[in-house]
Amino acid sequence: MNSALTENQRLLALREHHVPRGIATAHPVVAARAQGAELWDVDGKRYLDFVGGIGVLNIGHNHPKVVEAVRRQVGKISHASFQVVAYENYIQVAARLNKLVGGDAHYKSVLFTSGAEAVENAVKIARGHTNRTAVISFRGGFHGRTLLGVTLTGMSQPYKQNFGPFPAEIYHATYPNAYRGVSSEDALAELDELFATDVAPDRVAAIIIEPVQGDGGFLAAPKEFLQALRARCTQHGIVLILDEIQAGFGRTGTMFGFQHADIQPDLVTVAKSLAGGMPLSGVVGRAEIMDAPTPGGLGGTYGGNAVACAAALAVLDLFEEQDLLAQGEILAAQLRDGLLALQKRYPRIGDVRGLGFMQAIEMVADDAARSPDAALAQKVIDEARNAGLLVIKCGVHRNVVRFLAPLVTTQEQVAEALQMLEKALATAC
Repeated sequence: MNSALTENQRLLALREHHVPRGIATAHPVVAARAQGAELWDVDGKRYLDFVGGIGVLNIGHNHPKVVEAVRRQVGKISHASFQVVAYENYIQVAARLNKLVGGDAHYKSVLFTSGAEAVENAVKIARGHTNRTAVISFRGGFHGRTLLGVTLTGMSQPYKQNFGPFPAEIYHATYPNAYRGVSSEDALAELDELFATDVAPDRVAAIIIEPVQGDGGFLAAPKEFLQALRARCTQHGIVLILDEIQAGFGRTGTMFGFQHADIQPDLVTVAKSLAGGMPLSGVVGRAEIMDAPTPGGLGGTYGGNAVACAAALAVLDLFEEQDLLAQGEILAAQLRDGLLALQKRYPRIGDVRGLGFMQAIEMVADDAARSPDAALAQKVIDEARNAGLLVIKCGVHRNVVRFLAPLVTTQEQVAEALQMLEKALATAC
């Protein structure tokens, strides 16, 4: 191998040889270490990480409390499988999630490993409870890369490719998008049309929705839309599932995104920032719904792994001890103000949107239709990396640049990131 290669180049060449192309890597960077909102590559270059493991690191890289919790747990028991013997920290995580989601109502939680696994099991639970088969999700939604996950996902590429046939009885409704002229009233009218023409509501087991679409472009569902969904689900006996995998754990300014709408979901899927980088997910829901599957119907060898549960308890402690929600709101206002200021200077930023510290910019062409400009978004991302800022894209047309910085990011780092972004925009635009 060429000795003139950098360490990044050497390792990326090995990656190309040994790892299939189907798993994409957004940046040609090989990480060596990270702390808080900063990451260093194997050649020693420092980056501000405004991706956070795709929304996994709301408490930042390698938080000392999480590291210590993991270290202690590995010394006790790393894995036994909850399906073989119970262990206390699984029960503690379930109890705390039940309180966070359900308040004083009787909720139960079951733990898994990935977000897609949580989504699949939420659908199983809803079908088991209702004895119905149909599920409605939304165009632009993202619910995972498993076969059911990509079927629920409301985007064709790159997720669906030639992977079909897909599971039956999955229907897609329209999600509101104010920037593109789709109001809550429009979306609700189309949902009612779906009930009238494609699937009667008494055949629908569940409606699953992200309170803020993550991969779909950081579109926040209006309060009135979520409240109307809640009302329709109650009216027709449909289980309302809130997918909080990306929006949960403080990302939007409340612990969960649904709390902005003053509604109570039947089931909630959680993952990503639940365990500070450890693989842990779950379904949290009303006890009478959660108890629908009979023993053996739910599970997974690694679900609720003891080390991941220890990390999750440390994460939940940090939210209580450090007032991360308030800190995130301060950072959110700073970031949003900065993005709006950049929009005034760079009109190719068609929209600045988001909820809390979950912000994004939509890059558009210089035409009357504000056509999505995926190439420009990619150029902004590449130039931001060159300046020292890591961000990634999203949106059905891949023309949205999203920001998922940890809630422990400092105000100085947000200011630095905005300077790096401006440099990228100046070059790209």
